[in-house]
This record gives sequence, structure tokens and C-alpha cells, in this order.
Amino acid sequence: MDEDTSIKVAKATRERLAELAQERGTTIRGLVESLAASAPTKAELRARADVARTELRERFGIEVTPADETAGQRLWDQLTGPAPTAGAA
Repeated sequence: MDEDTSIKVAKATRERLAELAQERGTTIRGLVESLAASAPTKAELRARADVARTELRERFGIEVTPADETAGQRLWDQLTGPAPTAGAA
């Protein structure tokens, strides 16, 4: 078993983590461990992208260009970013 350690956060952050954990039926420890286990690192995301590019090229003959990647990132940012405010164009 790994040795326990502590993480210093602001009180407001700790309170938010406690609320999120309670809503999910877990502890702050469980919440943080779940996040650490499920959130990919940048290196893992790059590896996934490499696999996807290879699959697209080898299976479908599609070569992903830097412009495609830029457009894809822009779309992803729009989908995952903050919701537009009312009246925004």
C-alpha cells in the first residue's frame, strides 16, 4: 500500500471538494484518487492522438494535417468551454 501524504489547498477548495465528494457518495480522498486515475496526462493524450492519426491513415487513407488539428482543437474548445452568455453572437 502506498504511503499516505497530504495536499495543501485553500479552505474554500477543501469545502468544495467535500461537497463534490458527498454528492458522489465518496470521500475527498476517493474523489482526488478517481481524478488522478481517470484524467489523462498530456503525454497520454499525445499518444492517443498518434494512434488515431495512424488508424485514420492506415484504415481510411486520411492524412490529418496541422490545419485539421487546429480546426479540431478550435471545435473542441468551443464544445468544452464556458457556455455563451445570453445575447452573445
